[in-house]
Amino acid sequence: MWLRPHKDDTTDVDAAAADAAATAALKVAAEAVPKPPPDPTAAAFFDVDNTMMAGASIFYFARGLAARDFFDSRDLLKFGWQHVSYRLRGMEDPNGMHNAKEAALAFVAGREVSEIVRYGEEIYDERMAEQIYSGTLALAQQHLDAGHRVWLVTATPVELASIIARRLGLTGALGTVSEVVDGRYTGHLVGDPLHGPGKAAAVRALADREHLDLTRCWAYSDSINDLPMLSMVGNPVAVNPDPDLKSAAKDRDWTIKDFRTARKAAKVGIPTAAGLGALAGGVAAGLALKRRYGEA
Repeated sequence: MWLRPHKDDTTDVDAAAADAAATAALKVAAEAVPKPPPDPTAAAFFDVDNTMMAGASIFYFARGLAARDFFDSRDLLKFGWQHVSYRLRGMEDPNGMHNAKEAALAFVAGREVSEIVRYGEEIYDERMAEQIYSGTLALAQQHLDAGHRVWLVTATPVELASIIARRLGLTGALGTVSEVVDGRYTGHLVGDPLHGPGKAAAVRALADREHLDLTRCWAYSDSINDLPMLSMVGNPVAVNPDPDLKSAAKDRDWTIKDFRTARKAAKVGIPTAAGLGALAGGVAAGLALKRRYGEA
């Protein structure tokens, strides 16, 4: 049973996802009681996967769930290769990422949000913290020191994205929002996963609410899929860019930064050995759900 966005024919999916992401981000940020920024109209927006951290956060999370017996290792090995093959080609496949993230969200349907948040905190400490790029984190800290708010923008579920932001001392996170009723996931998304143009829409929604001047804002990403987000700010930066983004950044005279080691940079998009297992986990999560409940 694959999760599909919960919508009707009149729903503007991108607008719904963007609005939900902005609402969730501001709610979490307000709960943290941050200090008012000295520079209230400027902000920095950072992609997560392969920009802030090596590899894909949702797959590290799924690998952590596998270690907690949410699904078995045979699925982890058998079905992980599909996503790894996308990365080996040096490009993020939108359909593959869409399906994997939907599957991972579907897997938690019916579970309490507090339970998943608790697991997310544990898995971040176990598997994700060591994957953070120190160079990218230093850029984020420079913005904080300058009085800018710093937001993560990712297709990863907002609960996990918010954990990463808190652990890194950032302002908050825009992420994919899943529907919650009575503290439990329903198995539906609010709009589409926050991917590609959806990220740009979410950034604009947040900017409108917070009175940000996008010409004074920064955006950082590794992926050509984030070209809409990068193009909407005054200061776009390509970080660890894939080949297409690197070419686009050169054509536009954008800043390019690469914090990968020589080994990681040898082939753009090839995950580390640890990442291979992690990438496998997210796809396995959804397939375990299909096996348990049957095809939709």
